[in-house]
Amino acid sequence: MTVRTRFAPSPTGYLHIGGARTALFCWLHARKHGGTFILRIEDTDIERSTAESVNAILEGMTWLGLEYDEGPFFQTRRFPRYREVMEQMLRDGRAYYCYCSKERLEQLRNEQMARKEKPRYDGRCRAGVPNPPAGVKPVVRFKNPQGGSIVVEDLIRGRVVFQNAELDDLIIARADGTPTYNFTVVVDDMDMKISHVIRGDDHLNNTPRQLNMLQALGVEPPVYAHVPMILGPDGSRLSKRHGAVSVMQYRDEGYLPEALLNYLVRLGWSHGDQEIFSLDEMIELFDVKDVHSSAAAINPDKLLWLNQHYLKTSDPAHIAHHLSYHLGRLGVDPSKGPDLLEVVKVQRERAKTLAEMAQNSVFFYRDPQGYDEKAVAKYLKKEIAPALQAFGERLMQCSAWDPATLHALLEETAKSGGLEFGKLAQAVRIAIAGRAVSPPIDVSLHLVGRERSLRLLHEVLEHPALKPPHHA
Repeated sequence: MTVRTRFAPSPTGYLHIGGARTALFCWLHARKHGGTFILRIEDTDIERSTAESVNAILEGMTWLGLEYDEGPFFQTRRFPRYREVMEQMLRDGRAYYCYCSKERLEQLRNEQMARKEKPRYDGRCRAGVPNPPAGVKPVVRFKNPQGGSIVVEDLIRGRVVFQNAELDDLIIARADGTPTYNFTVVVDDMDMKISHVIRGDDHLNNTPRQLNMLQALGVEPPVYAHVPMILGPDGSRLSKRHGAVSVMQYRDEGYLPEALLNYLVRLGWSHGDQEIFSLDEMIELFDVKDVHSSAAAINPDKLLWLNQHYLKTSDPAHIAHHLSYHLGRLGVDPSKGPDLLEVVKVQRERAKTLAEMAQNSVFFYRDPQGYDEKAVAKYLKKEIAPALQAFGERLMQCSAWDPATLHALLEETAKSGGLEFGKLAQAVRIAIAGRAVSPPIDVSLHLVGRERSLRLLHEVLEHPALKPPHHA
């Protein structure tokens, strides 16, 4: 069998993590079997579908690196094809025109509910309407089998049986001629020769209807796998109150795409006790049949742990590429300052997210916007001023500008001033970073550069905390 999977989001919002996990599972299944991964945009809900949502989906897929082999295909551009199939079904007696008014259908529904029956269409127009009412535009309904059952052999949930008597003759085209969701999906899966449908289990109740239509069209149906939903940490349905639910929000919070992918693949799937998977390992080891049938709850701490792992172990050039985006959000142009690769190397062990790393690295590119008050109170003492002055003078005369030389100069200055190395280092750190936290001071000075370091040391000496008391 040639494996062909599809990810088919509706463009009515951003790409959320549930959708991203489904896309990942579809992508992995296609890659594992040397198959084709297709992106289809199911935009028949014209009122709610937006170009912004389409862009958000494409942006999310690109950021995650889930490259599709075909598409994106848009359902709204395939209306003539849906019309063609629908007319064929009408000719073959697999579908029929229904002229029932909304009022009649509402009354029917109320009566059935009063009798505690499941509301469903009663098939009044199924055998044909000899004298169609004038001026009424009919809907088109699929002639669903009335007896027997339809079986979904689900790769995740196992065998699920539906009674055809429970499924009514669903509408496949509205009165204005526009096709409905369940019908467009069937035609698309048929035309695109989809072999495996991997999707959220909220679609499970659509599957028997779609299977019946595929059988009516004489098509070998795809294999189905319905993935359980993702829950919030508290076990309730995932929602905005749980924090980041959009893929791009995770990017903006400073997560690496591979950390999020590694996290998503483990939501409902496992391989022994292994927690960390490269993309190649995911492709090799993932099997959709091993996805758990119960819902998985998100664990923000685990995602943070994974992200920290990838920050520490990934190629610095890769991290620098993503870090530059976060520096840009802070108004920093990383091309105007130290080599971003060097910044990554000194900061990667000191941050859990790229956003945190960017925030902590701004001082390499831009002068501090004031000094941290607690750090000033603790480290900028009057007795440190002479040593700071002396360190600045030593730096001016120093020909080399490398961490080892800078460290030695700082040690000499502290020693000759009768100070602890750490106390002088902290004062210098406040001068160049504006606070008492940074990578090692010799490395920080090296990256900030000679000219800016000297100027910032000169400026900190003007701080009132370092001035002797003024006598009138």
